[in-house]
Formats: sequence, C-alpha cells, structure tokens
Amino acid sequence: MSESAARESVVRIARSMFERGLTHGSTGNISVRVDDGWLMTPTGSSFGDLDPARLSKLDAAGRHVGGDAPTKEAFLHRAMYGEQPRFAAVVHLHSVHSVAVSVLADVDASDALPPLTAYYVMRVGRLPLLPYFAPGDARLAEAVRSHAGRHHALLLANHGPVVAGTSLAAAADAIEELEATARLYLLLRHERLRPLDGEQVAELRRRYPL
Repeated sequence: MSESAARESVVRIARSMFERGLTHGSTGNISVRVDDGWLMTPTGSSFGDLDPARLSKLDAAGRHVGGDAPTKEAFLHRAMYGEQPRFAAVVHLHSVHSVAVSVLADVDASDALPPLTAYYVMRVGRLPLLPYFAPGDARLAEAVRSHAGRHHALLLANHGPVVAGTSLAAAADAIEELEATARLYLLLRHERLRPLDGEQVAELRRRYPL
C-alpha cells in the first residue's frame, strides 16, 4: 500500500469508528507501518475530523519527521511493533464496553474475556489485562513489550484495548470484535454462561492461527 493510500485508510477507518461510537472526543489512536516508518494519528485529534495530510509521520527510528505532533501514546504503538515485525498496524481505543471490563475487580488478568464466540477466538484469541499506569508512564511500554511477543491484543486496566494486526483492516476488525465481545460479556455476566469449551477453542486456533 502506498503512503497516500495508507493515509486515506487511516482517516476512513477512524471516521467510521467515531461515527459508530467506538471512540469519542479526542480519545484513541491509530498507526500504520509505511516503507520508511509509521503514520500515526496526531495528539489531541478526533477520529471524526482527521486530515490525511496532517497525520504524524515518524521515521524508522521513531523520530517525528512530518505532519502534526504524534499521539502522546506513540510509545504503546512502537512497543507493539518492536516485538513482532509482522505487525503492520495498531489501533488503541477507549471504547466503552472494553474499558468497563478493564475496571472490573474480578477479571482474570491472564485472559480478560471468555471465548463467547468463534469469531472472538479467531480474531482476538487471549486477552491479557495489564496493570494500570498513568497516561504517559514509560512503565506501560515495558508492560506492553512483556506481552506483545505472544499476544496481538491487550487490555490496559482502567484505560482500554490496544490491538495490532498484519494490516490496518485486520487490526480494526479485531478491536471491534473485542468491543462487541466485551458488550456481550457485560450483558451476560450475571447469567449462566456457555462459552466455547477447551476443545472447541483449540480446534479454532488450529484452523485459524493468529
């Protein structure tokens, strides 16, 4: 994908997420890998009002070389890319249902959501819950690095999800599946659940490796 096409894709996907209520105000950020670095949504920007020409450009060393100043959470994105070269895009949201799960006291930190549907297993897999760190705290990058080599989807406590993919479309699909599953879980968590069992999950992971 050319850099021009990547810019247009970031703006299109961001606007779609904003219009469907997956993000609000100036929350959330997106990045995509290009030949000589990364494009990122600028700091303080709204997903509903991005300008392709003003997206932040970072070089291969992570230096800001063009466009508006990058998201202050750029370190989250670089931590994900640094652990798996196959990652081509990262999406981070403060989506309501995923954030709600991240503040529950009884969540399993090793896997924050149960395997309620096949598509959750296929697109998200396991979802570690990372400890809370204040925005901009460098320790959050270390926490992300400690998990990103094994997982492409993480849930930040009292914050929200961050998901990487082999394309921007894949990362967007996965984080939307995560948000939909979080909503299902909150609707059903006081009911008797019948999640997929271990054998069903293992079969999906064999057939559709992440």
